[in-house]
Amino acid sequence: MAFLNAVLKRGGPERLASVAVSENRMLPADVIGGKSSILDVRAELQDGTLVNIELQLKNEGNMDKRSLFYWSRVYAKGIGEGEDYMLLPKVIAINIVNYSFPKSAHYHTCFHLWEDQEKDLLLSDALEIHYINMVEWRKRKRDVSGGPLHWWLAWLDKKNRPELAKEAVKMDSGIAAAQTRLEELLDDEDFIRLYEMREAARIEWTSGINHARREGEQRGMQKGIQKGRAEGRQEGIQEGEQRGMQKGRQDGMQEGIQKVAARMKAAGESAEKIQAFTGLPPEEIEKL
Repeated sequence: MAFLNAVLKRGGPERLASVAVSENRMLPADVIGGKSSILDVRAELQDGTLVNIELQLKNEGNMDKRSLFYWSRVYAKGIGEGEDYMLLPKVIAINIVNYSFPKSAHYHTCFHLWEDQEKDLLLSDALEIHYINMVEWRKRKRDVSGGPLHWWLAWLDKKNRPELAKEAVKMDSGIAAAQTRLEELLDDEDFIRLYEMREAARIEWTSGINHARREGEQRGMQKGIQKGRAEGRQEGIQEGEQRGMQKGRQDGMQEGIQKVAARMKAAGESAEKIQAFTGLPPEEIEKL
């Protein structure tokens, strides 16, 4: 709640008094393109506004489209069949990214639906998308003089000096509460085991995907070139290469994901966690 007040610049009478955090962060694959989504934090504010918070450590591309995709899924889930459109909630998306996006000199940017010529004409406040660009934030003087959001980022960013994080704890009771909770978790052996397992799986997944992609691309290129040469036309070479690369990349990535899922299953992780982490369907996880 303290973090959201800092990001949304809520103070005085507008300050958030309550926030309900959802435990079910999985958005099922039944709305757009068959893709499922997992939100890092999903919450509902006291006025019914829905908030989803995403943390992106690595630039996987298309962050603008990803943001709109996640936002649209939460928005579309806010109304049932036969209900009035008035019931659709306002949805706020907050994206904390560890790379330079969007291309702005500001580390905190916020987007709405404004009219092109009349900049103060808002179509609807239903959409609000924030980006917190940690790369831009690190370019600034990192101290505790910048206000609540500055304090939170000083505490969250592990690249900061430890003294700065300690100063931030003193500046905000919400950060102090978060620090206390973090220390409790670090004393919890089950939490540490799960954390280390997830970190290992994440690294293994990334490594497996990259290796599988390289192998897939190589196999695809070779098959494509062979097919193109056999047809004796430049068009055949290009088409064959592209088709082969795409098929090889898909096969390689799927193989990497299955390896990670198998290791998680062997480590005792539940099918629900494996599905959330890898995106594999339950029946495929059962066969591993």
